[in-house]
Amino acid sequence: MYIKKSLVNLIPAPLVKIFASPYVSGDSLEKTLKTVDSLFSEKRILSTIDLLGEAEKTKEKVLSAVLAYEKTLDEIKERNYASISIKPSQFGYYIDRSFCEKNIERILEKANNQNTLVTIDMEDIDLTDFTLELYTKLKPKYPNVGTVLQSRLYRTEKDIERLDGLKAHIRLCIGIYNVSKQYAYTRKKDMKENLLKLLRILLEKGHFVAIGTHDKLYIKKALEIIDEMKVPKEQREFQMLMGVPRDDTHKELIERGEKVRLYVPYALSWSDAIAYLRRRMIESPSITGLVLKNLLKRN
Repeated sequence: MYIKKSLVNLIPAPLVKIFASPYVSGDSLEKTLKTVDSLFSEKRILSTIDLLGEAEKTKEKVLSAVLAYEKTLDEIKERNYASISIKPSQFGYYIDRSFCEKNIERILEKANNQNTLVTIDMEDIDLTDFTLELYTKLKPKYPNVGTVLQSRLYRTEKDIERLDGLKAHIRLCIGIYNVSKQYAYTRKKDMKENLLKLLRILLEKGHFVAIGTHDKLYIKKALEIIDEMKVPKEQREFQMLMGVPRDDTHKELIERGEKVRLYVPYALSWSDAIAYLRRRMIESPSITGLVLKNLLKRN
């Protein structure tokens, strides 16, 4: 059962900021790079860097995000253990779709020249068609671009057909955006079972799959599928959120020879960080429980 939005929104922003700290690498790129370097040097964990912010409505804020990502790409040029994740709504989707596409392609051009992976995140269901259309259009030109598919959506199995011939790079996850039962599964178990079904389909078609889950049981089930299908290591990795306590799982996967990548968000404004965590808390009671657990540890 989802936590009511009104309840989460009653939590004062300063308290949410305390909650957010394990899940947000800081309020600057410099702090984020230290986190990324530490994860790799100490634990051999890869990262995907995400500048928090979405649904931007002014060109000024959009271009500010584009410039921030260009700076990020400059900084990680020699860090082959780091990639970036971008959001169409942050790049101008709600202003003008062609403007958004131009900004995304600007980032992809730079990333492609330095062989850095860029993942175009999947947001609310209203953006699903645009994101997949854009991805299928740009992937042949920019081999280092990936996108995301969400197992909660009924449509995702059919969407995979749109990727035929692309050798796509897919982050497969449940998805954090709440969707009505008209379009999506509403039980977590159904979403997770569908994730395994979609994983098998994607692997059979030869796509690269980043398996995004914190559920230890479903990580085990995913590994069983990988072993059964004899999937090459170059065709998969596991992805999780920074801050979710899964150190033992990370270690076990890496010792097995799997790649593990953490989603490492940072914010230029704490209001963006707070909005990010509020959404995580609303959509995922398990994340909320982990947040509260972290707070109690501090106290």
